[in-house]
Amino acid sequence: MTSCLVISSQYPIPGTETGRDYLNWSNEKPTLVFHCITFCYSVPPMSTTQMCCHVTTGSANACEKTSFVFLRQELPVRLANIMKEIDFLPDKLLSTPSLQLLQSWYETSLMELVGFLEKEPDDKKILKKFTETLVNIRNRHNNVVPTMAQGVVEYKDAFGSDPVTNQNVQYFLDRFYMSRISTRMIMNQHSLIFDGSANPAHPKHIGTIDPDCDVTEVVKDAFDSSKMLCEQYYLTSPEIDITQVNANGPDQPLRIVYVPSHLYHMLFELFKNAMRATVETHEMALHLPPVKVRVSLGSEDLTIKISDRGGGVPLRKIERLFSYMYSTAPSPVDIDNSRNAPLAGFGYGLPISRLYAKYFQGDLQLYSMEGYGTSAVIYLKSTRVCERLDILASVSRPLTSTELLLLVLRSSFTTGPYGEQHHAEVY
Repeated sequence: MTSCLVISSQYPIPGTETGRDYLNWSNEKPTLVFHCITFCYSVPPMSTTQMCCHVTTGSANACEKTSFVFLRQELPVRLANIMKEIDFLPDKLLSTPSLQLLQSWYETSLMELVGFLEKEPDDKKILKKFTETLVNIRNRHNNVVPTMAQGVVEYKDAFGSDPVTNQNVQYFLDRFYMSRISTRMIMNQHSLIFDGSANPAHPKHIGTIDPDCDVTEVVKDAFDSSKMLCEQYYLTSPEIDITQVNANGPDQPLRIVYVPSHLYHMLFELFKNAMRATVETHEMALHLPPVKVRVSLGSEDLTIKISDRGGGVPLRKIERLFSYMYSTAPSPVDIDNSRNAPLAGFGYGLPISRLYAKYFQGDLQLYSMEGYGTSAVIYLKSTRVCERLDILASVSRPLTSTELLLLVLRSSFTTGPYGEQHHAEVY
């Protein structure tokens, strides 16, 4: 595999000893992006296990070094790819203030990462600086989703929309947000484990991954959070009715290797929608029908079905619920306010949730009976699985569930309660 390190020695990169100051890199951007995409070839997919233990033997410092060597090559490729796709967007969309701001974030982050391509991996100060840089990049990109959404709103307000444009933007945003999920995932795996912090709440977690994730517990946690939100707004909420089936062992808990924060995000969104529909449909009733949850673990799939009696929606509107362009919700007043509910005002909850399900080869589907209610089904893989990276399939390496677990040495780092940590890990 030809690495970015080799490329950087052949083609001076801004910010290195042989290149100019990265702050004056406008002329270097096309060349840098091209080289990151062209010369960094793909390798076999990585799994969640490999994401958690990239090296199974050796010292913690050796594992951090291995992770550093991998990420300093992999992350520039992923960022360069999405930057290249952004350039294919309509010029009118690229001209919006939100898109220009977003592009500046990616440019800055790419330049910070390529600055490590020729650094010495045995230097502990370099390893520490790299981890700090990943944290800074993660924080810089916290508002990428609402900023991109605001750019789409600005574009629609100024130029309107049409079916062809809607389809093209939908296609791009699915790929863009999937790329963001994957990049953030591997960055979190490194930074959460090697930043020196620890949280005893979940000692078995490896970065963001729980190798023994109790699905039912995450379901209850997400439901409780949604219930609290519903009661704050409506002063009432439906109860939950849970049934679980383990085909591999009737008396065994339902456990898989997964990212609890991702699952929590999907469940919270679905519970929130189910509760709102139930309360508004039965606002005059003395007792609200419960939200029914069925969880089943088979030989290949872990399936979660959430059913409500919220009146349902017409078949023709089902796919619109997953569209970024059809949202009728008002835009947030201030997307820089990190205290706002995630994605509030853009109607992105369902499409983003489906991407989280698809990230590890799962899916999220809606089935509705107009006049009665809706069932949402989350499909997750219960076996070893690769991450799904449509945008990066030919140039970067997808990570399997096994490799994600193996990306870094098992450590005592923990992520804390799902609800408390999921915002930082997901967004």
